[in-house]
Amino acid sequence: MSLLNQDEEAKLYTTNAEREKFESLATLFGIIVALDYLEKAYIRDSVTAAEYSPACTRLLSQYKTMLKLVGDAVPSLEIFMSRYGSFITFMDALKLRMRAKDQLHPILQHLVTGYARFKGSSDWEGRSKMVGWLITLNGMKASEELTEEQSRQLSFDIDYAYAEFFRSLSSKEDHP
Repeated sequence: MSLLNQDEEAKLYTTNAEREKFESLATLFGIIVALDYLEKAYIRDSVTAAEYSPACTRLLSQYKTMLKLVGDAVPSLEIFMSRYGSFITFMDALKLRMRAKDQLHPILQHLVTGYARFKGSSDWEGRSKMVGWLITLNGMKASEELTEEQSRQLSFDIDYAYAEFFRSLSSKEDHP
């Protein structure tokens, strides 16, 4: 096991092609989330039909274009959202400075459960780190909060697991 410098950013990619792939996947995720918010706003009458139609058409066009660019990396919308959504949701929770057990535990539990579905994930260092954090949270009362230091370490460990997860996606043998 190699030692990691905690002050060094975990890299998602090592080549320009990998960087482009991950940027495309991130863009696709953003388009899907934007479509979801647009739908909810329209249902709640926060957006008029005149505003909704062109925005929806534009987002759907962008979605189709991005889907062609990412190709085989996205077998279906449901699989794509379940793979990437859990990591992003948890990282967003940390960025929003959520620290209490009752805020973080359900999201981390969902993330670990989804992560465990990948072949070979039990051997990944990121999985053991996430399980360790689940154990830490399980030992806390619902109202207890992580310290700033713990939160920073958790964020680093999740970023590491996220990078490890993305690296695994480039190999077909790691898919479920």
